Amino acid sequence: MASLRSRFQRLRRFRGVSVLTLLLLYVAVITVVQYETSSGHLARYASFSLLAPLAAAGLLSLWQAALVAVATLGAAATVYGFHVPQLSVGGRYTVLTSVALACLLSLLVCHIREDRERRVARLTIARERLTLLSEASNHIGSTLDVRRTAAELTDVAVPRLADLATVDLYGEVLRGEEPPAQQVPGPVTLHRVAQRSVLEGAPELMLEVGDTLEYPPQSPHGLAVAASGEYRARVLDAEAVAEWFALDPERAARVREHGVHSGLMVPLRARGATMGVAIFGRHRRAEGFDQADLLLAEEIGARAAVCLDNARRFTHERSTSLTLQRSLLPRGRPDLAAVEVASRYLPADSMIGVGGDWFDVIPLSGARVALVVGDVVGHGLYASATMGRLRATVRTLADIDLPPDELLTHLDDVVIRMRGESEEEDAQVPGGAGEGRPMETGATCLYAVYDPVSRVCSLARAGHPSPALVLPDGTVQSIELPAGPPLGLGGLPFESVEITLPEGSVLALYTDGLLESRRHDLDQGVAELHQLLAHPAPTLEATCDTVLKSLVDEHHTDDIALLVARTRALSPAQVSTWEVPAEPTAVARARELASRQLTSWGLQDAVFTTELVVSELVTNAIRHAGGPIQLRVIRQGGVICEVSDGSSTSPHLRRARAYDESGRGLFIVAHLTQRWGSRQSSTGKTIWAEVPDEPGEFPGLAEVPAI
Repeated sequence: MASLRSRFQRLRRFRGVSVLTLLLLYVAVITVVQYETSSGHLARYASFSLLAPLAAAGLLSLWQAALVAVATLGAAATVYGFHVPQLSVGGRYTVLTSVALACLLSLLVCHIREDRERRVARLTIARERLTLLSEASNHIGSTLDVRRTAAELTDVAVPRLADLATVDLYGEVLRGEEPPAQQVPGPVTLHRVAQRSVLEGAPELMLEVGDTLEYPPQSPHGLAVAASGEYRARVLDAEAVAEWFALDPERAARVREHGVHSGLMVPLRARGATMGVAIFGRHRRAEGFDQADLLLAEEIGARAAVCLDNARRFTHERSTSLTLQRSLLPRGRPDLAAVEVASRYLPADSMIGVGGDWFDVIPLSGARVALVVGDVVGHGLYASATMGRLRATVRTLADIDLPPDELLTHLDDVVIRMRGESEEEDAQVPGGAGEGRPMETGATCLYAVYDPVSRVCSLARAGHPSPALVLPDGTVQSIELPAGPPLGLGGLPFESVEITLPEGSVLALYTDGLLESRRHDLDQGVAELHQLLAHPAPTLEATCDTVLKSLVDEHHTDDIALLVARTRALSPAQVSTWEVPAEPTAVARARELASRQLTSWGLQDAVFTTELVVSELVTNAIRHAGGPIQLRVIRQGGVICEVSDGSSTSPHLRRARAYDESGRGLFIVAHLTQRWGSRQSSTGKTIWAEVPDEPGEFPGLAEVPAI
């Protein structure tokens, strides 16, 4: 817009000088002609004197037209006033009066024309300003990225408003934090976020994007972020620029070298907080900034500041969600007897927001392990919080050893209750769903339990993609599982499937974000995943990296959770199983068998504790359940004792009173073991306890009361 005005002014000056020269030359020529023909009674040439003022009225400025009029009137007075003796006095006055009236008329026409041109120019400039404001509204804030928004501000300003533009922001704004409420005394530290110049490489600027600099308090940057917030945008005229240069001689030399003569300083302030400052400068155009330019820059800066604050708030929410998300996901790689695992979590593109994808690896009794992958509907804090609640629920349900289908049924009930709570909260909030909350609460989940003793894997899914299975021979397939409804629908059953896996098989559990891509559809994504898994990498970590690198777009629109597990199997030498008669005399035999097995494993230090645990568990089974009874001892990170019976009644820990004859067995087991519990099966229940290699590690052993 300023360039349009300057081009218009330069064109007018060039045209005016050229036309003025021609008209003055014409006046001189016609005067000579009139003078030379005056003796030949050719007074009719006087009419040609009127052409110059009339032409000047249409082509020249007012002062130029006045100069032509004066020259024309003077020439006519000289010729027809003195050198044409044939004319009468009345004729002389008639000719001179006609020329004078023509000159006055030309000046009036010129004044009207100039006034109209000024109005048209003002309308053109105003239209250009509105166009620039419209482009600023459409262009600035196209994303929720702080740096990109700042770059869009400089793109809009250069070259239409300024020859160079810079945007400097507080570091807190870049991190999504609130900008400083009060500016501490001393230099102001800002970060160069964006800059642009009409010159390639912006040689007139000392900083590069990403640099940090401390500005003196009295510099335009320091004044712009003043704590009071009363410092408004201002034009940096020659005097203000000189004052700034005095504070920073090195920068002054660079700026003078490129002829920067005028500037605009615009604080970027939104919602009562100052986030930084934008500086605009001119050096290619001769005219400096005026008040109209200041108002325009202030309006553009105000709109950009709101967009920057929106981006900052989004950055804060995303950072908070991501922190919450990562804090709720497993940390480190567990050392498990059942599987070797590797995992990856990738949040969605920064413009989308963190979602509710999660994975988990849960140790279970009997050296088994549960593998979980889930996906909550939506993005943002609400999705992350919902994910945390569901993950905690899954861990709680897994701790009581529910089968996969039953676990998903209970998890479905939890999601339904959560939806009801959300609807109640939304009903109390005008406008419906709260900020960041999706219209519906829902999730998908895949739950698998693997037993390294039997090598049986039991799986069930709730609307989640089926896992991929890589057999030791390299064959890759998707495990056929009943789809099951997504969590939160209610009333529909889930089904479990059991498969036997060879040792060394690889399970790949993932969320749908892994296969969603602009390059291929879902089926093609599954086929490409199988192809990648068919060529195993040296480690599971490398497998995860290869899969993500090959399948995931740079700007993916959904979270991605990937859990890869290679199965292990416990050798027969690590497991011993005995059938125990439902007779009181069988307790001693059970103790003897367990003691003999631990001695063969070299675990003499754990024999005494294991005998006590076996004695109590077998005695309880004989007394409360009856036959058949099975005793199993597993050597894994200590000793795992399991007693199975045909009763479905779960035991309960209680404190026996002084004269009670029973009730102390589980109390003793709880003190002697790392942990204990029970799990249900189709044939009854199993009570299990984990005994450490060295019982002395547990202070509870010394607290067992005398019986």
